[in-house]
Parts: sequence; C-alpha cells; structure tokens
Amino acid sequence: MTKKIQKVIIIGSGPAGLTAAIYAARANLNPLVFEGLQPGGQLTITTDVENFPGFPEGILGPDLINLFRKQSIRFGTECEYKTVTKVDFKKRPFSVWIDESSFTAETVIISTGSTAKLLGLESEMELMGHGVSACATCDGFFFKGKKVLVVGGGDSAMEESLFLTKFASEVDIIHRRDEFRASKIMQKRVFDNEKINVIWDSELTKINGSVEKGVTDVILQNLRTDEEINMDCDGVFLAIGHTPNVSLFDEFLDTDEYGYLVTNGKTSETNIPGVFACGDVQDVRYKQAITAAGTGCMAAIDAEQFIEMHPLE
Repeated sequence: MTKKIQKVIIIGSGPAGLTAAIYAARANLNPLVFEGLQPGGQLTITTDVENFPGFPEGILGPDLINLFRKQSIRFGTECEYKTVTKVDFKKRPFSVWIDESSFTAETVIISTGSTAKLLGLESEMELMGHGVSACATCDGFFFKGKKVLVVGGGDSAMEESLFLTKFASEVDIIHRRDEFRASKIMQKRVFDNEKINVIWDSELTKINGSVEKGVTDVILQNLRTDEEINMDCDGVFLAIGHTPNVSLFDEFLDTDEYGYLVTNGKTSETNIPGVFACGDVQDVRYKQAITAAGTGCMAAIDAEQFIEMHPLE
C-alpha cells in the first residue's frame, strides 16, 4: 500500500500556522497540522488580547487560538497534538517524523515560533500573564498609571521601556552591568526620558505576587555588593531576547545572524523550494499575533502556487 503524500504539512500552531491552515484548507489542500509542545504558541500564555482586530472588547489568548483552530478545521484541516521530532528536506516529497512514525508532503510550512528568554525564576511562569510579560506592545496598556520594571540592556529593552512610558507612571530598567549594550541613540532616548530610571549592576532574583493579585514586589540583588533590596512594583517585563525554535531544521535551512529562518524577499520561501516559513520563527522584529497571521496567509498562498507549478511526477 502506497503511503499517502500530504499536499502540505504545517509544523506549529500559533496564529501563523493556523492562519496558514485556514488558507490552505480553503484551497482544498487538506493541510495536516502538527501542533507541537505548546499548541497555540505564545498566545496560550497571554491573558487579554486587545490589539487583534475584530474583538472590540478584547479576547483571552487561548480563546483566540481556539477560534483559529475551529475555523481551520471547518474547512478541512487535520490538527494533531503531536510534536515533530525529525525532518528530511533533501528531496520531495519531504519527510516529517513523529518519533518513529513518518509522514510525507509535497510542501512544508514552518511556524514553530520563538520562545522568550526567561530568567529561570520559579515565580516567572506562574505569574506570566498576571503581571509578568515578555511583550510591552501586547501588555503595556494594562499598566496605566502603574510602576513597572524592565529587565535587559539591549535595544529591545530600550524600546520596551520607552513604549511603556506611554502608560506607566514609572519605568525602572534592571541591568546586570554598569553600561547598556544598546545602540547609543536608543540609550540617549532612555536617559532623556524623565519616567525612566536605571538600576545598574543588579539582578532580579525573585518576583512576589499571585495570580489573583498580580505582581506586588520584587527582590533585587546588587552584583557588586551582594546587597538585597525589596522593591514594590506592579509589573515585570522581560526584554532579554527571544530564541527562534529552529533546531529541528539546522541541517537544511538558512538562518540569519540572530538565528531566525531566512525568507526570500517579501515571500515566505526558504532556501529550499517547497519549504516555507511564517510567524515569529522568521520575524526578528515585530512578533505580533496579527503580523504572524499575515505571514501565515502568505505561506499558504506560496505553497498553493508552488504545488501548481511543481507537481510531483
């Protein structure tokens, strides 16, 4: 019996992967989605989403993902709560493994996302979405008139801090060293902003609070003196970078200097014809649900056109 060759396999199930599934399914490609270790991606650890069009009252991140999934299934998507463990992109049809089970496809869409780097504190994940965030653009609005901390020292930390001054009454940047590694122009903007304070040579060692009350205070340790101080605050924003989830594809796909998958111009094409990338795994800049969804649409259209132009013999 000949093994079925899928038209398209989608690896990952955040806004990008599930939007790709919606478009691919409506094009009668019957996509197979492997949702991975964190079905729904970053949105599953996001509480209120208020910047996704069409939801004037806002919507919970997990609820939004469930709507994406329902819509894709309605048009013929098959969603599997399984994690891809191996791929082979040497030739078409491409091969994808779930442990010992293999699947083949004419095209593959990668939407494995990126993971925010964390400090490794026990309370970090417990309070994620309840006062702890890795996205100021997503959550800054909820901290109007409040005091927040930003952890980091690069350009992203500067950008997050400046953005948060639109809402917060005070923004304190916590940095391990005595100088930032951010660009000089970004540093100047931070230093010139009256709402921003910098706490040098310090490390965040504990976040206090609860899911019900949110963040209440933190413990900081001065790395020069070992002195510990307790500081009241209402929110903690982590801006120490993201890690794109690309290790599965190291052997086959090109990445940029930051480790993100490289796509060709204004397309979702990777360096391997028939393999496409969308969402945060190829987005070093925006990392928003709406931009991820847009690239998912692009990937599905690119895959559909590729299949039409390059039929398997």
